[in-house]
Amino acid sequence: MHPLPGANAAGTGGVLLVIGIHHRSVPPDLGDRFALVDSEIDPVLDELKAKGLGEAVLIATCDRIELLSNDAAALALFTPLIAARLGVTEGRISPLLYRHEGEAALKHLFAVASALDSEVIGEPQVLGQLRAAHRAAAERGLVGEGLETALDAAYAAARRVRSETGIARGPVSLAAAALSLARDIHGDLAGLSAVLLGPSEMGELMAEQFRRAGLGHLVLCGPASRASRAAQNFASNLLPLEALGDAVAAADIVIAALGAGRAVLTRDLVAATLRKRPRQPIFVIDVAIPADAEPAINDLDGAFLYDLADLERVALAGRAEREAAAAAAWAIVDAELAAHQTRGAARRAVPAVVALRRHVERLRDDALAEGGDVEAVTRRLVNRLLHDPSEALRKLAGGEADVARMEELLRRLFRLGHEEERKE
Repeated sequence: MHPLPGANAAGTGGVLLVIGIHHRSVPPDLGDRFALVDSEIDPVLDELKAKGLGEAVLIATCDRIELLSNDAAALALFTPLIAARLGVTEGRISPLLYRHEGEAALKHLFAVASALDSEVIGEPQVLGQLRAAHRAAAERGLVGEGLETALDAAYAAARRVRSETGIARGPVSLAAAALSLARDIHGDLAGLSAVLLGPSEMGELMAEQFRRAGLGHLVLCGPASRASRAAQNFASNLLPLEALGDAVAAADIVIAALGAGRAVLTRDLVAATLRKRPRQPIFVIDVAIPADAEPAINDLDGAFLYDLADLERVALAGRAEREAAAAAAWAIVDAELAAHQTRGAARRAVPAVVALRRHVERLRDDALAEGGDVEAVTRRLVNRLLHDPSEALRKLAGGEADVARMEELLRRLFRLGHEEERKE
């Protein structure tokens, strides 16, 4: 990405322009302020419209602020507005902004929609954020035909990337790794029960991710002084630490986050649990520091113990899988970009083709109106059809135009062979 030149370098009207600032291009103190714009997308759009911007889709998230527009005034309006929202001077923000124009802007848009430009490659949220930004702009009449077409093409590219590559399959966070493992062991989470032991902040975060993923039932187990607030937040039952054996026996998943300094989840406790529930495995996620679970639990048939180091290894493997899939995803983006450009060229050619057809129809009507037999009418029509193009070519030949290129274009338009081809 390159810093922006002065405001007078903005794209011309009708050419897609992307202006933005990204978590990779700013110091941490400025990146922390992105949420100020993220929470006020509607007022920012209203202000841009009030200042006369005809087209604008504003993408504002925790890691990027970008404006998509076909309006040449976009850069001059965007820079001071975003600087003010972030509480900095234009002089500070201008060198940090990047700009993409025309085909480069389209490719960037396709990459954003396909989660190839995200902090975490393949993250699922970015496409939803782009669609929400699209809706907010459309509701204000800020999305014209060209911008609408570009966004639709970006969504099509994103769908292909999701369906044809593994870019979103591998888990990239500890919570995602735990969810992936839980589904491998138990399948659907909807009918499962879990017990959260402790808890710690990490344990609550893990439990929250499981709830969002559809976990059927959650119970808290731990000292009331630590667990009562979490039980209220999760609207879950709270059991004392003394009832840990019963809580584990009723659970398919145990999120251990007590960190008492000793192993409260022993091999014997889990073995007794498994005897009470034959052929029903138990998944233990130990995120406590120090660990809550004895490593020997992994020796039991039907018990699966993963600690923080294990989850990190799974997450690293997931990141590597996504990186490997990125090359195939970029190839899809390039193919979709080429197809979009071809469709655009075809659309742009339509008015000229229509005008040509009308011109030929007028010449035909004139030739018929003058009467005569078929040979006379057709000869008259052919002469009139060729007169203007022949005159234009003669004038071009007398100037500095690339006549050879013009001749090749003429041959392609009318599928004319060369002399050597006719002899064959």
